[in-house]
Amino acid sequence: MKLKSLPDDFEVEELSDFPLKGGSFAVYLLSKKSLGTPEAITAIADRWNVSRRQISYGGLKDKHAVTRQWVTIERGPKRDMQQEHFTLAYQGQSDRPFGPHDIAANRFHVVMRNLTPGAAHEIVAQREAVARDGVPNYFDDQRFGSVGASGEFIAKPWCLGDYERALWLALAEANPHDRPGDKVEKELIRDLWGKWIECKAALPKSSRRSIITYLCDHPTRFREALALMRQDMRSLWLAAFQSDLWNLILSGWLQQHVDPSRLQSVTLATANVPFFTELNDSERTLLAGTPLPLPSARLKLEPGPILALYEQVLADEGLSLRELRVKYPRDAFFSKGERAALLIPRELKIHSADDDLYPGRSRVTLQFVLPRGCYATILVKRLTGEWMESQPEEE
Repeated sequence: MKLKSLPDDFEVEELSDFPLKGGSFAVYLLSKKSLGTPEAITAIADRWNVSRRQISYGGLKDKHAVTRQWVTIERGPKRDMQQEHFTLAYQGQSDRPFGPHDIAANRFHVVMRNLTPGAAHEIVAQREAVARDGVPNYFDDQRFGSVGASGEFIAKPWCLGDYERALWLALAEANPHDRPGDKVEKELIRDLWGKWIECKAALPKSSRRSIITYLCDHPTRFREALALMRQDMRSLWLAAFQSDLWNLILSGWLQQHVDPSRLQSVTLATANVPFFTELNDSERTLLAGTPLPLPSARLKLEPGPILALYEQVLADEGLSLRELRVKYPRDAFFSKGERAALLIPRELKIHSADDDLYPGRSRVTLQFVLPRGCYATILVKRLTGEWMESQPEEE
């Protein structure tokens, strides 16, 4: 199976009733193709000479896709912008910035290609079970782009007060997503770690070099150096770690409450986790009625099986709930709230056809709506049965 063979094979549209009732915030619809949200925001800020802090949006949208999302700019221009990979269409004014909670849902159009006719038929046949039972609401691989070759989360040593390790992971560790220039800079920093003056001289001008410059004058002040990194990046590190812990908690919850004969292992970016093939009525009722809180030091749980599960998952990671916080700087936090254990797609439509890109093969087109913060790729993994040891479509 091939996903995202073409950018148009994966489309995402934010659904929102964001009020346009006047105010100091200009509201836009950002439509982009083959470009990440951070890159688009940087281009907008540079083109209009506005601070990134003036720009707000609800979430990061996939780079390898066609996406439409809402953006606000405080005191932004009342006009459109068009660049090679995106357009910004002015919609009106609001009295507040757009944020994650303004996204009601996301509408998806997904095309899976290079399938055997039999595999395509099997995916279509899964529609009824998936519409009825849903899928485990895991955070998927896109959430963990900051995790490098070691698999270590930057936020973990940060929480434990090991600022040097956190800074090393952020500045120096190799990452599969590194661009060629990043690879060169990171290798230099790894080779010259602690030799700050020599390291600075070897690096080109960049955000990494700015932090190394600070360390030239303050060789062991890793805590303050970490704080110099962009606040939005540090928030992403916390979100990635918290999301991984939540995935492990959901994994444990499923293993406790679903018949093991109906659980199959699927490999995500940071862990192997169980998916269910189907649920009985009692399992479905329990999972649908038990949202799981996001773990953090602020979480207060009553004694019982859920608290015991959280404590066990964190103990396995060498942590306790009270340690799941950052002491410095205080401008980034673990999120507070709950996440549904079950993801039930709305308006799910599935149909197959001959694949126009791969002769003799089939394609399957999916259309559905998901709540904010849920991952279409988790649904794809369920439909394609990634737990199967051999897939005919992979021949």
